[in-house]
Amino acid sequence: MPFARADGLTLHYRIDGGDGLPLLVLSNGLGTELSMWDPQIPALARAFRVLRYDTRGHGSSLTTSRSFSIDDLGRDVLALLDHAGVHRAHFCGLSMGGMIGMWLGIHAPDRLNSLVLAHTAARIGPPTMWNERIEIVNATGMKAISDAAVARWFTADFLAREPGIVGALKASMERTAVEGYVSCCAAVRDTDLREAISRIELPVLVINGAHDIATPPADGRFVAQRIAGARSLTLEAAHLSNIELPHEFSEALLSFCRANDAAIPASHEWTRG
Repeated sequence: MPFARADGLTLHYRIDGGDGLPLLVLSNGLGTELSMWDPQIPALARAFRVLRYDTRGHGSSLTTSRSFSIDDLGRDVLALLDHAGVHRAHFCGLSMGGMIGMWLGIHAPDRLNSLVLAHTAARIGPPTMWNERIEIVNATGMKAISDAAVARWFTADFLAREPGIVGALKASMERTAVEGYVSCCAAVRDTDLREAISRIELPVLVINGAHDIATPPADGRFVAQRIAGARSLTLEAAHLSNIELPHEFSEALLSFCRANDAAIPASHEWTRG
């Protein structure tokens, strides 16, 4: 099980794909592990060297006793790139991972070739929502919120059709360390990138879910409108479209990253699913 050092802690990561291929980093959402990207690996690893990792406090990555911010989570990615010996990479982040991607696009654009922001927002929810969630988890643990979380992650049809997949994601969330989850909740709560994202000048694709209640399509449209030249794609899914519609998500990600060196057209939106 490979680990890298960052900010005094260890981050668990995995690399799939052959040496010499361009690097693509995948960043998971709150309450998930790097295994959330399993549906993408068969397709992506043919074209890219894929580095996925457990965000600090999740999966097998450790957390710290002190609080941390999106800035710290962004610097974790830079440490992973340094550990892999790679200066520039493509980056795809979902939800909290998308906020990390925005931070990288603002503060470390020289380390990125392209940026895919999936099911995310420049500011996610009011602080009161996060404070209530933190209070519940601190008092009663992760199982108290896991049912509500998976209900947000998928459409009702997918929940009924794929109980095995849903159950595995629920179990993964319940394994998440309370301290790590709470610290990440606080980091998301305290992040507002609505003004700063206009400074991003990279090729950007924003992926939205038509039925996403955690980060509604309007949040993604705002991000795409604030970033000059950003493209926007809406999939007929809820919050984890990479799992609900793996082929469509992977196809969009592959196509965009492969074309990152080409001229990116003006912002537009299309729907697929």
